[in-house]
Amino acid sequence: MGDQPEGTVQNILEQESLKWVFVGGKGGVGKTTCSSILSILLASVRSSVLIISTDPAHNLSDAFQQRFTKTPTLVNGFSNLYAMEVDPTVEQEDMGGTDGMDTLVSELAGAIPGIDEAMSFAEMLKLVQTMDYSVIVFDTAPTGHTLRLLQFPSVLEKGLAKMMSLKNKFGGLFNQMTRMFGMGEDFGDDAILGRLEGMKDVIEQVNKQFKDPDMTTFLCVCIPEFLSLYETERLVQELTKFEIDTHNIIINQVIFDNEDVESKLLKARMKMQQKYLDQFYMLYDDFNITKLPLLPEEVTGIEALKAFSKHFTSPYQALCSKGDPVERLERRVSALQHQLKEAEEELERAKKGVS
Repeated sequence: MGDQPEGTVQNILEQESLKWVFVGGKGGVGKTTCSSILSILLASVRSSVLIISTDPAHNLSDAFQQRFTKTPTLVNGFSNLYAMEVDPTVEQEDMGGTDGMDTLVSELAGAIPGIDEAMSFAEMLKLVQTMDYSVIVFDTAPTGHTLRLLQFPSVLEKGLAKMMSLKNKFGGLFNQMTRMFGMGEDFGDDAILGRLEGMKDVIEQVNKQFKDPDMTTFLCVCIPEFLSLYETERLVQELTKFEIDTHNIIINQVIFDNEDVESKLLKARMKMQQKYLDQFYMLYDDFNITKLPLLPEEVTGIEALKAFSKHFTSPYQALCSKGDPVERLERRVSALQHQLKEAEEELERAKKGVS
């Protein structure tokens, strides 16, 4: 492991123009811990930081051991770090409340797949933009949800087009009905379309910022296993498609060869991890790759998060020698030979399948 280039997230801390930082990846890889620590590190170099959880599972409260809601709350022990948890489904109910206009918009929007989430996201962004935070960190839900979040501008656009076509078909009838029920002009189709247009403007404005590498970056969190490697590659490809900058990968839960490991299970895990670590370095040789050690305990609470943060800014060093350099090279050659043999066998099977 020692012969691979070591990376850190220092580049994110030094990029003063950054306004939005997304942290995402497969479920269970430690996204919340990484986004929490990143926000703590940013708070040491920025005037004000907001961390937002858009994951319905909401683990921010657990990470910081403090209760958060959909209103930005100052994190205990900090003067410039705030946290909030946003749940799209609850958010939409809150938006509806007793206000007839919101309820009507919500009901109409329900007919267009994904638009309720997009509208709630727009409302949240509108709220965030009225506050003057230096940088905003998103602790996102597992990959699929994150990619939906990035599609919201086009979802709202489609929703708007559908509303326009409904207006053209049934505009007169709709206005008659609202008048008949004594709802007045506030409930006309133009008012509803205006509301949606306003949301679309907010999302489009933010979307422009999302596509600007000076203002936005996406940090992928993963673990050295096949499914996580596969999911990371899918995420990187989708981000490229959406023109969103990504040049940092955190590989979490790495077992380092700190001492003579006797456990057969640990040795097997280390060998398996090394195979995927090699593949990560080969696939993402132009990325900053930060490796984090697997710990025997969970990282929760401000002190534990701060203590673990040192691994984000300086490459992880094993506690003692990692063994003879020649032995390390021999292990690496052996691992590569094993991978080559596996690839040759797979090729042979594929050839037989074709013939």
